[in-house]
Amino acid sequence: MAIAAIANTISLRHAVLADGVISGAMGALLIVASSPLSGLLGVPENFLFWVGVVLLPWMASLIVIGREERPAAGAVETVIAVNALWVLGSIVLAVWNPFAMTALGFAFVIAQALAVTVFAELQFFGLRREA
Repeated sequence: MAIAAIANTISLRHAVLADGVISGAMGALLIVASSPLSGLLGVPENFLFWVGVVLLPWMASLIVIGREERPAAGAVETVIAVNALWVLGSIVLAVWNPFAMTALGFAFVIAQALAVTVFAELQFFGLRREA
């Protein structure tokens, strides 16, 4: 219920733009710091690097969608669906743990999945409110 209350104060476009900014920052971090993060998280450097690379076009897409005065419902629904798939993938990664992640790595995967969940919820409630 707390997310619904917060969502009432954040516009749909700002929820999409914020998702884009954070995704871009995470992508840049993973690209630039993949080597030191690899040791801390117990996740291969190449995996972190390529996840970062994937996040950059995602960021660009979110910024294009969020720059619209009224983002297209279909585009936002796609964003929500992709965010949900990201969270599902994160859960699978955490449960399967193919890299023997460290405790910090496990916490990192869960924390970013929770952040993506919050963005998806803000977008969902924003879309409902603006419909």
